[in-house]
Amino acid sequence: MAVRAVRGATQVLNNDRDEILEAVGELVSAVLARNDLQTDDLISIVFTATPDVTAEFPAYAARLAGITDVPLLCASEIAVPGALPRVLRLLAHVETDKPRSALRHVYLRGAAGLRTDLPQ
Repeated sequence: MAVRAVRGATQVLNNDRDEILEAVGELVSAVLARNDLQTDDLISIVFTATPDVTAEFPAYAARLAGITDVPLLCASEIAVPGALPRVLRLLAHVETDKPRSALRHVYLRGAAGLRTDLPQ
């Protein structure tokens, strides 16, 4: 079985704990569903947030969504002038037999504009 990486991102309207919890839960669920993955396929997930998202840890939202025995890490994105605000990103490392080309990266809400080259 190969180790692959799946990317995803979402945007929240406000730096609000409940919005972050909802958006990250939605993102994690979409990454798993669109790639036909189970939590047992996850090796680890790295979450990042733009510097304007501080109301909650994205990893905590993943724990609430049922990702309880997978190593999770949160980090801050660099503050690039003009970058899309209030964005939460993930990089999930997974075990799968799928080729890299079969993986579907997931960009939700306003973050869909970050990767207009990908099918939604």
